[in-house]
Amino acid sequence: MKITITGSLGNISKPLAQELVQKGHEITIISSNPENQKEIEELGAKAAIGSVEDITFLTDTFKGSDAVYCMIPRANYFDPNMDLDAFTRNIGNSYAEAIKKSGVKKVVFLSSIGAHLEKNSGIIQRYNEIEAVLNKLTDVSITFMRPTSFFYNVLAYIPMIKNIGAIAVNYGAEKTIPWVSPLDIASAIAEEITAPLDGRKIRYVTSEELTGYETAQILGNAIGKPDLKWILTSDEESLNGLLNAGMQPKIAAGLIEMYAGLYNGLLAEDYNRNKPAEFGKTKMADYAKEFALIYNQK
Repeated sequence: MKITITGSLGNISKPLAQELVQKGHEITIISSNPENQKEIEELGAKAAIGSVEDITFLTDTFKGSDAVYCMIPRANYFDPNMDLDAFTRNIGNSYAEAIKKSGVKKVVFLSSIGAHLEKNSGIIQRYNEIEAVLNKLTDVSITFMRPTSFFYNVLAYIPMIKNIGAIAVNYGAEKTIPWVSPLDIASAIAEEITAPLDGRKIRYVTSEELTGYETAQILGNAIGKPDLKWILTSDEESLNGLLNAGMQPKIAAGLIEMYAGLYNGLLAEDYNRNKPAEFGKTKMADYAKEFALIYNQK
C-alpha cells in the first residue's frame, strides 16, 4: 500500500512508519522541518516537506495514497499568542479539504478519549468537532483512534517532584487513569490503516489502567523515591500551579477542565462502554525506565 503519514518523526509517527516500512508498504512522511528529511529517508520512507495547514500541499501529497494517517501536531501551551482552538480547528479543516480533493479512500485520524463530548472536555473539545467534520466526508472510510492518557504526560510532573517531592494534580489519586504508550498507539494504527474498512470505526487504545497512587509508586520506584505520593488538589490549586509556571491562561483552564472530567468520570464515559478487548503490550513499569533517565538528566 501507498500510505502517507503526518506527525513527522514524533512519538507515534516514527514507530508507525518503521512498522509499515518493515511490512513492505510504500511510506511518505510529512514533516514541516527540512532537517528531518535525511532521517526520514534513512527509515526507508519518502519525505514530504511542508505544512499540514497548507491545503494545496496536503492535497498534492495525499494524491495517489491508498491511505493516510492524520494527526494534530502538538502546540506550545506557553506561547501567549497561541489560539489553540483555532490551531486545532484549522488543521482539522485542512485535512478534510485535502482528503476530499485528493480522492483518498481510507483515513485514520488520531482523535482522543473524550471526543464523544460536545462540551466540558477542556482542550480536547475540538476533537469532537473535527470528528464531526470528517464524518461529513463521503466515499471515504475513516477510523477514529481514541487513545487514553499518554505515558509521557507524566514528564510534566518532573519539576513538581523535584520541588515538592510529590505529584499534586486535580485527577488520579484513588481514581483510575487509563494510560497508553505511543508504541501501542502506533501498532494499533498500523493494524487499522492496512485493514479493510467500509464506513466508520472508533477504536480506543490503552495500555494499562492504574490509580494515581499506583502510578506514583511505579514512577517513584524508578527514580529512587519509593515513597513518592500522588496528591489530589482542587481545580483552583492546579490551575494556579499552571499559571505560576507560565502556561497561557485559556489553555491552562482547558487542561484543568479536561483533567476534572477524567476524575469525575465524564471523560471516560464512552471509553468505559467500549474498552479494547486487549490492552497494549507496554506498561507503566516499562515506560518508567525512560522516565527515570529523563528525570535524572534534569
